[in-house]
Amino acid sequence: MDFPATSPELSVIIPVYNEEAGLAALFQRLYPALDALDTSYEVIFINDGSRDKSAALLAQQFHVRPDTTRVILLNGNYGQHMAILAGFEQSRGDIVVTLDADLQNPPEEIGKLVAKMREGYDYVGTIRQQRQDSLWRKKASRAMNRLRERITKIRMTDQGCMLRAYSRHIIDTINRCGEINTFIPALAYTFAQNPIEVDVAHEERFAGESKYSLYSLIRLNFDLVTGFSVVPLQWLSFIGVILSVGSAGLFVLLLIRRFMFGAEVQGVFTLFAITFFMLGVIIFALGLLGEYIGRIYQQVRARPRYLVQTILEQRDGLPIATKPLQEAVQQVAAVTREENGR
Repeated sequence: MDFPATSPELSVIIPVYNEEAGLAALFQRLYPALDALDTSYEVIFINDGSRDKSAALLAQQFHVRPDTTRVILLNGNYGQHMAILAGFEQSRGDIVVTLDADLQNPPEEIGKLVAKMREGYDYVGTIRQQRQDSLWRKKASRAMNRLRERITKIRMTDQGCMLRAYSRHIIDTINRCGEINTFIPALAYTFAQNPIEVDVAHEERFAGESKYSLYSLIRLNFDLVTGFSVVPLQWLSFIGVILSVGSAGLFVLLLIRRFMFGAEVQGVFTLFAITFFMLGVIIFALGLLGEYIGRIYQQVRARPRYLVQTILEQRDGLPIATKPLQEAVQQVAAVTREENGR
């Protein structure tokens, strides 16, 4: 198929980080699935500072399908959401779909999202059926879903699934945002006027392992909670009021007992326990305030969220790169060798 590259109906955004082992399988399934939709499309791969041969494999695929493939090479690892934002800024489709490169979300499900978008919805979320993840990740995900709904009022049944579809209007709105730390599905939900969720299949990871460690998942959920609500600060103030009233009541009680019974030794360990509890609350409060202040600090520095090394794309029927392709791939390989040698 030879569709105009200037205005495809569909843009598929795929961040890639150390996915060397699974890229060939992704290519084999992705392009036939998109060809079957019988629509104009572009696939935008964002290499997020991979330390393996992912950049070279993406460059090869660009030469195989330059009419529908674009590759963005970032000069470092900025994280999945920053990579997706880089793809958003380069996308041209009226419908934009995000997809992970690990094949846990089948590319064949993209058609289901496109069909829903054509019905007039501006945001299509997804719910993974028969989720192929470890038990602790399923439990943690459910717990965070419930906590997020209570704190932010954002209704997403499955916040961890990145297979989602967005309208051009929502993408343009997101591109105008300058947030350093954000959670894209939640950000899009706040702008959506007619959202919907659909069930999608979920498969075992084709190769490799999850790029999200326990710390990364905790960090991501902190961004979600602190980036979309001040409810934790309000809870903290409420807890402070309760503790202040309780402390005043305890002081009055001890003062009365002092006059009624004289000096007492009993209850010393109880007082220690209360003291340590209050110290814990204070330390937690400082940490929570630090999260919000840290976000402000990162935002006011106004540093670039990511740096693009080169973009491989086709213009006027000819494949080009913003800098020579060989030079770009060699630079990526040099960075990879340097990091692996540390």
